[in-house]
Amino acid sequence: MGIVHAHRLRHTAATRALNAGASLEEVAQLLRHAGTATTMIYAKADQNRLAGLARPWPTAGGIA
Repeated sequence: MGIVHAHRLRHTAATRALNAGASLEEVAQLLRHAGTATTMIYAKADQNRLAGLARPWPTAGGIA
């Protein structure tokens, strides 16, 4: 196995925390970010939580 860099460890910790239900604010504190703007980078990796927020695509006749 290759070298594991600090960025990879931080990314993994953030992604797992989000998947476990932690809020962006909690993950920001964990990673010692000043705010959630930087932490939001990790939100795109949390496909399960994003799927719950997705809305159906509108069509001409209503909702698909």
